[in-house]
Amino acid sequence: MNNWISSVYSDGTPEFVSKPSPNLGDTVSIKLRVLDDSPVQHAFLRSIHNGSERVQKMRLKEVSQGLRYYEADLPMNQARVRYQFFLATPTMVYYYNQRGVFSYPPGNAWDFALLTDYVQPAWVKDAVFYQIFPDRFCDGDPDTDVKTGEYTMDGYPCTHMHWTDTPLEYPEGRCMDSFGGDLPGIRKKLPYLKELGVTALYLNPIFMAPTVHKYDCIDYFHVDPHFGGDAALADLTQAAHDLGMKVILDISINHTGTAHKWFNMGGDFFPTTTGAYHNPDSPERAFYFFHEGNEYTCWLGNRSLPTLNYTSDALRDIIYRGPDSVLRKWLRPPYSIDGWRFDVADVMAKNDTVQLSHTVWPEIRAAIRAENPQAYILAEDWADCADYLQGDEWDSPMNYFGCGRVIRQFLGKRDLFLERHPVLRDIPSPQAASDVEARVMTHLAQLPWVLRENQFNLFDSHDVSRLHNWPGITPEKYRGAVLFLFLLPGAPSIYYGDEAWVGGNEKNNEGCRWPMPWASGFEHGAAYQLYHTMAHLRAQHPALRRGGMKFLAVGEHAFALARFNREEAFVAIVSNGTAPENLVLPFGDIGAIGPEGPVDLFGQPLTFSEDGSTLTVPPCGSYLISCRMKPC
Repeated sequence: MNNWISSVYSDGTPEFVSKPSPNLGDTVSIKLRVLDDSPVQHAFLRSIHNGSERVQKMRLKEVSQGLRYYEADLPMNQARVRYQFFLATPTMVYYYNQRGVFSYPPGNAWDFALLTDYVQPAWVKDAVFYQIFPDRFCDGDPDTDVKTGEYTMDGYPCTHMHWTDTPLEYPEGRCMDSFGGDLPGIRKKLPYLKELGVTALYLNPIFMAPTVHKYDCIDYFHVDPHFGGDAALADLTQAAHDLGMKVILDISINHTGTAHKWFNMGGDFFPTTTGAYHNPDSPERAFYFFHEGNEYTCWLGNRSLPTLNYTSDALRDIIYRGPDSVLRKWLRPPYSIDGWRFDVADVMAKNDTVQLSHTVWPEIRAAIRAENPQAYILAEDWADCADYLQGDEWDSPMNYFGCGRVIRQFLGKRDLFLERHPVLRDIPSPQAASDVEARVMTHLAQLPWVLRENQFNLFDSHDVSRLHNWPGITPEKYRGAVLFLFLLPGAPSIYYGDEAWVGGNEKNNEGCRWPMPWASGFEHGAAYQLYHTMAHLRAQHPALRRGGMKFLAVGEHAFALARFNREEAFVAIVSNGTAPENLVLPFGDIGAIGPEGPVDLFGQPLTFSEDGSTLTVPPCGSYLISCRMKPC
């Protein structure tokens, strides 16, 4: 295809959609742009109304910054309105949707889409998240620390660890090795997080549970006393809100622990309560899947995590439907959390012949939004989950699929799914720059733009080894991963300690949950400065938060990812090559002339061709370029 093809662009920002979150009955103006010297003679907006195709000619709206803008009006006559564009040249009709430009009709799967009456959690697209594994972040109140031998779970005692100790491997510690991190510690470090540029906290589970990870909940209605109890959460959220920061909590409502008072298998924590395991007549028996011989369904065969059964109306009432249900309680004062992250959401309410997922999730959404219309609904799913991201269930997954898995593999790691497989993990799986573009856009092109803006982008978490603990990482590669993270639509998430280059290993989950090295002076290190710079640039420049996004160029081993509006544009360059590569950057496609100066925003010299169109990218190099814009 000709060079002008790369300039064809539209998105769901106010620059191209007059009302990105319209109401039913509204009429919205839709824009498309292309280079002014392109051979496009006419542009058409194609939409589906009541099942029938409608093609209308777009009017020429304006010419600005060397780009020609077309416009057409689109009535919002149904809950979801889909559209794409037809471009007529003297020799060919081209078709444009969210995935790109085609020389043949591409079907509807990647159409642009507008959702009527959808309430977007508008704060998310401006956020920089910081994920905290509470036990390993900061000990604010040593008096509440777990004492060695204080309690046991399945015969294993809890152990108090010193802050500089190495976490115990699972066969020895059984996730019962506690370092004393708590909510008062997080509260104490809010000024630090504010200075780093963090605007939202995501806390791994804090409710009562015997392990340090607390995904084996024993009481959803109380914060674990070793984390400070309920009052500590109220204090933390109030302090965070006073600083303009949001707080979301993690919860697993797919399963409980066997020690939960509803199940109470061993009687370790509720000795006076007879739970479902020992009493077939208990009302909580229906909360679980019991079988012959008192066997029960559990998450991924883990006997300590019995699966909840959402055929029970009583369970639905206590988890989310009732006025005093679990999910509603913590959204209300004095806690007033700003959203929920749902553990193992991909399997929740899915149990062989009992498939209630797409029944339960819309109900959960309705309950949460009834308490707080701006609450964020974040779900754990590592794979393609676009069917949950259409406005009536989740706001975002943990975006491993379109972010973390992509950049880690591009930089040389095994894919997160492959590295866990005994055969597949040993097979090389190199990724080209074109693979990055395809994987990212395949994910995003399935989503309405307002859902793209909700994406929770990450490459490290409590479930995966830290990228910087991989021996194959270099400062240049790591900077490329962070640039990629911060330039995608949605919100970047920093996993606690990544900015501190916290220790760890790649062997297992224990290896990515080391204590925060507060005494190391890491604030003077390159990783801290990298995250600090990116978070503050994002706060200062609307284009990095709310602008358009496109892959400006894709080479063999390097790609250029741009965020832009009419006033400003930024381009990240990321390479995994072993040799220099020349990358042609069509700055005119985003209304820009070229870089603002001879160096990037990290002070690295930029080597361009004489005409300023081709950048020489060094092996594994990465840049962030601020662009000089054409006059409007």
